[in-house]
Amino acid sequence: MYRPIGRRAVLRGLGAGLTAAMAGRAATATADPAPGGFESPLIFHSPPMRPFVDELPRPPVVTGSHLDLVAYTTSHRFHRDMPAVPAFGYNDQTYLGPTVEHEAGRPLTVRFHNRLGDHPFAGDIDTTLHGVPESYRTTVPASLHLHGGVTPPASDGHPERLVVPGQHLDHDFPLRQSAGHLWYHDHVMGITRANVYAGLTGMMLLRDEFDTGAPDNPLGLPAGEFEIPLVLQEKLFNPDGRQSLRSTAVVPPGSWEGGAVGDVGVVNGVVWPQLPVARGLYRFRAINAASFSTWNLFFGNRMRFWVIGNDHGLLDAPVPVRNLRLAPAERIDLLVDFADLAPGETVDLCNDEQPVFQAAILGEVAMPVFCRFRAEDRTGWRGPVPQTLRGGPRQPAVLPPVRVPALSRTLTISQPYELRVPPAIMSLNNLRYSDPDIDMPRQGTTEVWNIVNITPDPHPIHIHLVDFRILSRTPLRTVDYQLAHPQPPIGIRWTPDPEGFLAGPAQPPAPWESGRKDVVRVDGGTVTRIVVRFPTADELGFDPDASFPRIGPPMPGAAHSAEHAAHQDSDLRGFVWHCHLLDHEDHDMMLRFRTVR
Repeated sequence: MYRPIGRRAVLRGLGAGLTAAMAGRAATATADPAPGGFESPLIFHSPPMRPFVDELPRPPVVTGSHLDLVAYTTSHRFHRDMPAVPAFGYNDQTYLGPTVEHEAGRPLTVRFHNRLGDHPFAGDIDTTLHGVPESYRTTVPASLHLHGGVTPPASDGHPERLVVPGQHLDHDFPLRQSAGHLWYHDHVMGITRANVYAGLTGMMLLRDEFDTGAPDNPLGLPAGEFEIPLVLQEKLFNPDGRQSLRSTAVVPPGSWEGGAVGDVGVVNGVVWPQLPVARGLYRFRAINAASFSTWNLFFGNRMRFWVIGNDHGLLDAPVPVRNLRLAPAERIDLLVDFADLAPGETVDLCNDEQPVFQAAILGEVAMPVFCRFRAEDRTGWRGPVPQTLRGGPRQPAVLPPVRVPALSRTLTISQPYELRVPPAIMSLNNLRYSDPDIDMPRQGTTEVWNIVNITPDPHPIHIHLVDFRILSRTPLRTVDYQLAHPQPPIGIRWTPDPEGFLAGPAQPPAPWESGRKDVVRVDGGTVTRIVVRFPTADELGFDPDASFPRIGPPMPGAAHSAEHAAHQDSDLRGFVWHCHLLDHEDHDMMLRFRTVR
């Protein structure tokens, strides 16, 4: 039965408003985020915490061709005035994991161990999603996904290939790819957000003969103490100091919420830290590791800084900016010059991206600031900002031109509704993850993906295995598009051609988005076009369509079809693509795909 457009529009606003609640405080992007004004009674709020009293930690670095990565249940202190609280971490870290540095093109083997105990968010796990059992509250499965890695399917951290406590799984990462900024995180079906929010994430920096990470690197980039990873997050804390996965009492405990962010900035696992900086140039390898928020990042004094790279490596030349929008899972490589600051002078890394409308009506506001930099009375890296990064002497080759696609594929982002509380789910192509209707691009082909977002909100779309180039974003007449193509019940593919419903000219990507990406921000009410090539087995050195054993419980829904029932009992194949808003990924904005010969 088709749903009337008017009712769907009303439900979309109501459902998203109730389930995509964030936990903001009424503060502005000032030097002191702690004092707040009016606080909405519809959402939870963190207890007051004094900002800029803890120093920014730097995650330890690990190297080697064979590594062990162990997931533990830990206790972590996020702020000096708060108690240590339950969290997850890798190896000897009480929160997050070490930064892995590795040479591009050199294979890496990682033995991943699960030694997790009780889940910090045991009461918030929704056991109605994807067959998540009650046991996940105390016996927590984990997976290891190397985000951005060109990885054999058996080692990709597939959401149905789980490692239970007491077990381990070996991962082979060929890393036959360019230098860049990867990261690793949990990817378990149905509880990805809970595991990542608890702390299961870390960085990987791929080096090469140009971007060596050493002070004498051929590119003349800041290195050593002047190259710093920044894992940026927002969090919400309970009055007792524990992390809160919930943001609103509208959604009861143990129910999927649809997206929640924090009212407190967290960097490298510390609330509102400060970093003493020498007066000179720094390189910051930053990632938006939030579950929900897109941010508009800038410095409080509005000073200029430079983007030199993104997800998969360096741009051709630095791009000067005074602000940029960064969506969840996007990585950004920045040069920031503190030489003009006087000793003792400070500047804050800020955000003024306002919450989406459905969250704003609940009283949400932008989380205003992440951290503070304080200039010391010493000289730092005084090398110049490079004029070029590619194509010159002792530099890598320039980025290749965008490939000409041979095929075009339309995909959709929507928010259907079901008879449940909350009623909204999130969907790609109007399908559930468990539906057997999947895309199967051919190896060796180049495609343009037209990603149609009929929701009002931005969604960061990530495709495993591949990288891509962004072509454009074009506004869409979403009401006309839906009137002409009524959306069927969920479970039936819905990918109408958007041509004829475009509302304006195509907008090119920002200059700093011009490199190789694996996450693209698909703004609300737009058609975002990307060009992606699916490599062959010979190019990869492995078969991307090889089968591998399933680990973990079967998903519900085997009654959908005989084909789906067979899928439950068979080995796995292929990869996934999904929204990187982690609640959306969990329910149900993730689909499988295969690259076939």
